[in-house]
This record gives sequence, C-alpha cells and structure tokens, in this order.
Amino acid sequence: MGAETRDIEYMREALDLAREGEYSTSPNPAVGCVIVQNDQIIGRGFHHLAGKNHAEIEAIRDAGEMAKMATAYVTLEPCSHKGRTGPCVEALISAGISRVVYACKDPNPKVSGTGHRILCDAGINVLSGVCEREALELNQGFIKRMAKGKPYVRLKMAMSLDGAMAMASGESKWITGEAARSDGQRLRALSCGVMTGIGTILADDPLLNVREKKSQMRGREVTRIILDTQLRCPSTASLFTVGGKVLIFCGKSYESKRNNKLARLAEIESVDELSGAMDLELVLDRCASHGLNNILIEAGPVLTRQFIQRKLFDELTLYIAPKIVGTEGRRAFQVPSPDRLSEVQDLKLKSWLSLGNDMVATLVPNI
Repeated sequence: MGAETRDIEYMREALDLAREGEYSTSPNPAVGCVIVQNDQIIGRGFHHLAGKNHAEIEAIRDAGEMAKMATAYVTLEPCSHKGRTGPCVEALISAGISRVVYACKDPNPKVSGTGHRILCDAGINVLSGVCEREALELNQGFIKRMAKGKPYVRLKMAMSLDGAMAMASGESKWITGEAARSDGQRLRALSCGVMTGIGTILADDPLLNVREKKSQMRGREVTRIILDTQLRCPSTASLFTVGGKVLIFCGKSYESKRNNKLARLAEIESVDELSGAMDLELVLDRCASHGLNNILIEAGPVLTRQFIQRKLFDELTLYIAPKIVGTEGRRAFQVPSPDRLSEVQDLKLKSWLSLGNDMVATLVPNI
C-alpha cells in the first residue's frame, strides 16, 4: 500500500519538527517524529542533541499510553543498534505501535534496512519513502558522510555584480548588505565546520564563529578549519579567542614547524602534498573522520579556485550585490579555461531569491 495524502501531511509535520534540531544534532542527523491515533497527533518529538533521546523516544513519551496501536511517522529509518542511546525499534515495539511510516533509509551501510526488517518481523506494518526527497535534503551531510565517507561541501562567496570580492585596495566591508550577511551566518550555523585558507587568516584575522543571536543558533559552535600548508598561523589569531575547536591542516614536509603554543590552541594534522599544495580530498576525508557532516568553505580566490577546479564541492552559494566594482576589483575566483565549451563546468540553479537589495543564487553541479 502506498502513501496516502494524510501520510504525507503527517510526515511533513515530522520534518518540521526535525528542523528544530538541525543546528544542534551533529554529528547525528536531525530527526523528527509524530505519533498519530484516530487522525489526531498524540505525540511529538525531535532529536535535540547527540547522546540525548532520539525523536521516537521523545514522541513515545509525549504520547504515553495512547501510543498503543498508533502510527509513528519518522523522518529517518528507526535505528536498530545501541549507541549512546538504546535502539528505537525496541522502543516502538514496546510501546505497541502498530504502523511505522518513515521517509528515508538509514544511510549507514552497516545498519541500513535492519530497522525496517526488525519492525516487520515484530508484525508492525511498515511504509518507507514518504517525503523521501525532503528528508534526504535535510540530512544531506550526514547521508554523504555515512555513504561515501566525505562531508557535504558548500562554497560560499560574496561578490559584486561583475564578480569582485573586494576593491583593488583590498577593501571589502561591506559588498553585500545586512540581510545577506545574516544569511551567511545561517549557513555557518548549519555547518559542522567552517574552512578557510591561511591567506584569509593572515589578511583578515576572522573569527569564523556563529554570531547570529536567533534562539536556534545561539551558542552554536562550529569547528574552524584552517588549511595552512607551511604552518604559518599565528597563535595570536583572533579565532582562538572565542572558544570552540580549531583544526589546522599542514603539509607533511612542514610538520616539524609545529610549536607547543599553537598545539595547545588547535588540533594540528599533517597531510600529503600534491605539487606543493595539500591534498584536498584527503583533507575532506579527515574532516569526515572527525564527524563533520557539512563543511562551509569561506575562503579567498586561491582556495576557492582549487575546490572549483577539482570539482570538490556539492553546492555553491553566491551572494551578489548590485554593485559594479570595475576591472581593478579583486576577483572572487578565477578558474583556468578549458579548450572547448563542452568541457566547462556546468551548474544547475537550485534556488534564487532576494535578500534586501542583494541576490542569492544557490547552484549544484549538473551531473
């Protein structure tokens, strides 16, 4: 039996609940659950923090005894293994749930499909794939890390209409307006890590933290990641003054430059070099091993070009100000041209909107 209109409506309620935890659950996925009896929602829950109750447990507790013979709508296949919390399939069975509807499979290849099978073996009616696209979009970083061992990579750039990120003098505050900058903070808060190059650290001395004060984002700490081949990062850099984890990647040939003071402020890892630059694919693998689902790249033109040229990004967000800086402005990025038009990178527009007086384009590779 396929999904009915009511199944879709209740799953969308569960997805709305899941979004309540999208800034706080990493490295776990954001998951929501509603429990329905006689066409009434009797229990609601979402996963708040890694190590805390999963969404199903919260919803079962909310429903109480009324959960017996009810339907549970969950945005991710209920877990079947014991981690820091117990298996959700056992809780659903014990509560007397008679039907489970979930949006997408658990992407972990070690457990994918097991939760479904256990529920079916217990005599519970199970339906999967309801609002699957929306659920996959919500947890695209977790899903990619589980399935491919790599984080979901977003590139973010602010530029003028003619592609400049700064004036010839280096002045760049502010090309875009307040609304666009606030949305940039939202992207940071949705990310597990924010990555930049040592050039940006030395030139701009950024904090790279989440400064947005909206309730869901308040207190959100992201891992700040610096790509610093020659290990030139000063221990006086401002990003060390605001708390939170800092991860520095350096080239293996420069590992001996590590000093104790910097090592006390940041976690330093060395990676192989390719033609004098760090192996970015290996850096991303290491980020995934740290449990980082989503990485936001906020960098200068050199590092941005490398990610674009090597096709190591999943999404590109451009904040475009209706300003014309002119030919002397510093370009946001410059990628070498191929010989033929058929060889250029082809992107697909995912969304386009206005923020204040600026425009925001989100694009993905057209695969």
